[in-house]
Amino acid sequence: MALLCTQSAFFLNHRSLPYQVSCSLSPSSKIRLLQLTKAQMPPVSATAASSQSGSSVESLADVGIFTATGEFVLFKDLWDQNEGVAVVALLRHFGCICCWELASALKEVKPKLDASGVKLIAVGVGPSEKARMLAERLPFPMDCLYADPDRKAYNLLGLYYGFGRTFFNRASTKVFSRFDSLKKVWKNYTITATPDDRSSVLQQGGMFVFKGNQLLYSRKDEGTGDHAPLDEVINISCSATSNA
Repeated sequence: MALLCTQSAFFLNHRSLPYQVSCSLSPSSKIRLLQLTKAQMPPVSATAASSQSGSSVESLADVGIFTATGEFVLFKDLWDQNEGVAVVALLRHFGCICCWELASALKEVKPKLDASGVKLIAVGVGPSEKARMLAERLPFPMDCLYADPDRKAYNLLGLYYGFGRTFFNRASTKVFSRFDSLKKVWKNYTITATPDDRSSVLQQGGMFVFKGNQLLYSRKDEGTGDHAPLDEVINISCSATSNA
């Protein structure tokens, strides 16, 4: 809980953010604000997977993002658009502790994906220099990490965005069962990896599996830390290569 509160406090104490939250609020007032907002949140949808329109998936191919070293690339150039299988993990922003946790978990399963010929692609919100902070400190393979500072892919795929989704969605309670993995990444974590555009912290992520330009799996994160089950992602992606 303390890890999420760190990011909540970080959000509440920046004047440049949308939602005119006063920095003059007392600590008790801020806590009350969080409680009121949480009470107004609707229940989480029971549907984990979400379908994407064919047009949005096709349009993703021409979306431009950046490597962790700052080079411009198109999505369609990241994997074979005919038969290549790719796991595309859209993280939140590079300063999100839950995204460091997910990146750590993805790194652990990467050997299994590699052995099956599945390409791992992780994309985060923020500039390339923030991506490098995560890659160097976690650490995480820099050749698998990309930056989408303008959230173009996120918008195209309709991933969730907003204050309530970020801090108070009931799906975020899943992180309570993952304290060990969060503590593990906390050792090297830095909040300075957060994008300078503070509105970026309101973006949620998602997980996708592609075979060529065909979408095999799609899941939107309902709230912060509500990650797709990696066993499910591995089974779908590795099965796709074995059936090629």
